[in-house]
Amino acid sequence: MKILLIGASGILGHKVDAALSDSEHQIVRIGRKSGDVIADFAAPQGMGAIYASQKPFDAVAIAAGEVAFGPLSGITREQWQFSFNNKLLGQISAVQQALPYINDGGSFTLIGGLLSEDPIRMGSAASTVNRALEGFVIAAAIELPRGLRINLVSPYFLEESMPQFGNLVPGVIPVPAATAAQAYKRSILGAHTGQIYKVGASLYN
Repeated sequence: MKILLIGASGILGHKVDAALSDSEHQIVRIGRKSGDVIADFAAPQGMGAIYASQKPFDAVAIAAGEVAFGPLSGITREQWQFSFNNKLLGQISAVQQALPYINDGGSFTLIGGLLSEDPIRMGSAASTVNRALEGFVIAAAIELPRGLRINLVSPYFLEESMPQFGNLVPGVIPVPAATAAQAYKRSILGAHTGQIYKVGASLYN
């Protein structure tokens, strides 16, 4: 199986790479600054040229995406637009542009987050984008042709990211990135489609 892993050099992407490397698959690591292929999936041109150069392939897994954090009263229109363009529209476009090149029965695995249902202060953009991604995956699952599958991995805050974000989520139990990576493995190598894989939970759920 040939797997295109977008965001392979990030905290989560590195663990997804490790989780898949114990099996006989070809992993093409794609990143903005390092990897087998240098590309920004959220750039205006998207991934079309990269897909054409890598065809055919069996899976696209995305472990990257950024949103703005800040108080609702202070988030600017530009920050909202950045959040939509990067994590939301970047992933949607990555799916659409892959359709001419991905093999029959292939799969897409996107990244969301449990802030979709467990919001925090300063996180309204993240909650909005993550909820929209869930809606996209559920809807796309019934329209994808040729036996293609799509799922979403929705982790809580990653243990490795707590030094950066821990002050925003007091009292939560973070999830190790390696645990979230197993949901990618299940999505890519399994049979599900239209699933939201929730990984971890807050202390109060």
